[in-house]
Amino acid sequence: MRFSATVTYLCACLAAPATALAIWGDSASALDTSLKVPGDNPIEFCNANHDGDLIQIRKVDLAPNPPKPGESLLITASGDVKRTIDKGAYVKLTVKYGLIQLLSTTADLCEQLGNVDLSCPLESGTLTVTKSVDLPSAIPPGTYNVLADVYSADDEPITCLKASVNFPRPSLSSFQEAEEL
Repeated sequence: MRFSATVTYLCACLAAPATALAIWGDSASALDTSLKVPGDNPIEFCNANHDGDLIQIRKVDLAPNPPKPGESLLITASGDVKRTIDKGAYVKLTVKYGLIQLLSTTADLCEQLGNVDLSCPLESGTLTVTKSVDLPSAIPPGTYNVLADVYSADDEPITCLKASVNFPRPSLSSFQEAEEL
């Protein structure tokens, strides 16, 4: 859960959800282009009108995209904080594996900012965050859906992001290659 939360909160905090749970995959072609977060990623905004969001996400890049189990995922996110974000801000996070809800929680945004070397208050201005995350090698195959809805202490929308990822089953050749090593 810590890994998943780190990536999701990064995305939610800045332009991100980089990560949401390291479960982005090769679903970028299915994205609605009017909702797509700019950059090399499979992330979408929750709705087309996000002008009122307290963080305007400019770009999120994932390397590699799609992420691969057992490898490091480099997340680079940039955006503009329109107004200072104080303690009390929170993230509503939902993660589903297919139709099964794995996680539904509300977390303190300011506590999670520590995972990306930031803290509250998050002052207004331009912000760029880079974070490397080691993905576990055993990610169960299937489709993951992540929703990160982020609010200020006054319940104003900071940002809302979603991602849908499909981790395919390992091919037989993957197992044969592993045996050769």
